[in-house]
Amino acid sequence: MRWHCLVLRLAAGLLSASAAMQAASGTLKTTTPALPAGWSLEALPGAHAGVELIVLKRAALTPPTRYRVVVVPGSGCTGWLPVAPRYFAGLLHAELLVLHKPNVHIGAGLAADCPADFVQNDRLSFWRNHARAALHSANNIRFQPPGPKLPVLLVGISEGAELLPDLAPEVADLAGVVMISAPGLNPREAGELQAQRLGQWPAWQALAHAQASDASDDTGLEGRTLGYWRDFWDWQLEQPLLDAPWPLLRVWGDADGQVSATAYQRFKQSSQTRSAPFCDLRLPGADHGLQIKQPAPRDGLQWLWARLEVWARHPKAGFCEQVLP
Repeated sequence: MRWHCLVLRLAAGLLSASAAMQAASGTLKTTTPALPAGWSLEALPGAHAGVELIVLKRAALTPPTRYRVVVVPGSGCTGWLPVAPRYFAGLLHAELLVLHKPNVHIGAGLAADCPADFVQNDRLSFWRNHARAALHSANNIRFQPPGPKLPVLLVGISEGAELLPDLAPEVADLAGVVMISAPGLNPREAGELQAQRLGQWPAWQALAHAQASDASDDTGLEGRTLGYWRDFWDWQLEQPLLDAPWPLLRVWGDADGQVSATAYQRFKQSSQTRSAPFCDLRLPGADHGLQIKQPAPRDGLQWLWARLEVWARHPKAGFCEQVLP
C-alpha cells in the first residue's frame, strides 16, 4: 500500500473500502459509456466560472414515486456511471440525484487513479462550495420530468457526510439526512482515533506539523495538497450536526476498518444533546462499505435502502420510527 493511501485511511476513512462508495465525477466533454436505462446526465454550475458539476439522475424504478434522494459521495476518483445502477438498486420508489466532484471522469470505472488536476483542486471547502452552488442554482433540486412535491432525503457517504450541514439548507422539502459509514465527529478527531488504533501516531503528528507550517497550499503531501489537509484539520462537523433541526440517521458497521469504533461511540454520546431526532443503526459485522461476510454474506447497503423504502410508505409516521427495525 502506498503511504498516501494509508494516510487517507487514517483520515477517518476518506478512501472507501468499497470502490462503489467512492466519489465519481467528470465533464460532459469527455466520452462516457452509454447511460443505463432510466438514467440521465445533467451539468450544473459550480461556485466559480467555468466549473460544472455533473449529476447522475434516475427516475423511480417502480411506480409510484414516493420520495427523492440526493447523494453526496465520498472521496476518490472512481466513476459512478458503471456502479450506480447496482449500488442504488434497492431504492425502488425513489428519484435519485447523485452529485459528482469536478475533474474526475464519470465513466472512469472502478479503481481509477486521480488525475493531477483533481488533486490540486480537491479540498473540502471547494467541494462544499461547488455542491452548494449547484443545488442552489438548480432551484434546490431538479428532476426530469418535473413531478409532485415529495419528501427528500439527503445522503452522505463517508467523506460526503462532512458536507451535509452545509448542503441541507439548499434541499427543499428535506425530510431527513443519512450518514453512511461516517462517525459525525470533526474529521481531525476521527483521524486521530484511527491513527492511534493503527499504531501510526508519529505519522499523524508529522502530518499535523506539515499542515501547520508556512508552506504553500499547493504543496503536495501524501497524495493530496497542504490546502486539502488544512481544510481537513479545521473542518467543523460535530456541532453543526448536533445543532441541526432535521432528523439524522447514521448507519455504520462495527467491522469498519476505516473508522475507529470509538469515533462512532463518541458521537453517540454527544448526540444526547441533539434536540432533533437521531437514529443510530449499527450493522454487526459490516465493513466500511456495509458489506457483511460472517456468518453469511449480506449486503447491508441494500438492506438500508429497503429500510428507507419502509419509511417512504408512511413518511409522516416518523423518520426514526419507520427506518429502525
